[in-house]
Amino acid sequence: MKLAVSGKGGVGKTTLTSLLAYTFANQNYNVLAIDADPSPCLGDALGFPRELIQGLTPIAEMHELIHERTGAQPGTYGSIFKMNPRVDDIPDRFSATHRGIKLLELGAVKMGGSGCICAESVLLKQLVTTILLQRNEVVLMDMYAGVEHLGRATSDMVDALLIVAEPTARSLGTAAQIKQLATDIKIPRFYLVGSKVASQADRDFIAANSPGLPVLGFISADPAVLSADREHKPVYDLAPKLAEETRAIVEELKKG
Repeated sequence: MKLAVSGKGGVGKTTLTSLLAYTFANQNYNVLAIDADPSPCLGDALGFPRELIQGLTPIAEMHELIHERTGAQPGTYGSIFKMNPRVDDIPDRFSATHRGIKLLELGAVKMGGSGCICAESVLLKQLVTTILLQRNEVVLMDMYAGVEHLGRATSDMVDALLIVAEPTARSLGTAAQIKQLATDIKIPRFYLVGSKVASQADRDFIAANSPGLPVLGFISADPAVLSADREHKPVYDLAPKLAEETRAIVEELKKG
């Protein structure tokens, strides 16, 4: 299963991604968790040891690798470079593994202008395409509030986009914008996941104001999320209720 997770900043998409990763890993799936947020923090949410996180470098910042694979210096425009660089070895070489979960950080391409093509973007797009097409494992992509790492060439390789939203009008407004982006690039399936839900009224608000998205499930507000952050432990370990809710979400996805 290949899943992308997006939503407004701070809604809990990284928390959901980490919960999904441990849910699948505990069901004996091989899991590749991809941090595609410009400010990577998935490793912390997963409770990876500090030394493993510090040993990771976002692929977009690996200038020597980009030059080696594309033939162009990162940050340069108008030069000739390979449009199909070799990337199949990158996930295994430049990831960290902990408790059956492999973590890879993509990083952000500093675009020089709208729609520009540069060596970094070509490498990342080729990498995402290869991961979605060739990797025989569960792939979870923790996105920013958009789908910029996905495009028409890879959208149909994603089984579903999970859009995370709090029970607020602004959060659901962002969900509507993300839905439009996903529709534009023809992602086949997308769902809404309610986050930080504290009451039935919160569930009802999300269901009533969903921007035409089927509601896949809810993740409750839980003080254990803050405790996990402070103690640098996985939320999955400290919040059994959230783990149970995530297992229900995964079962719904499998029915898909």
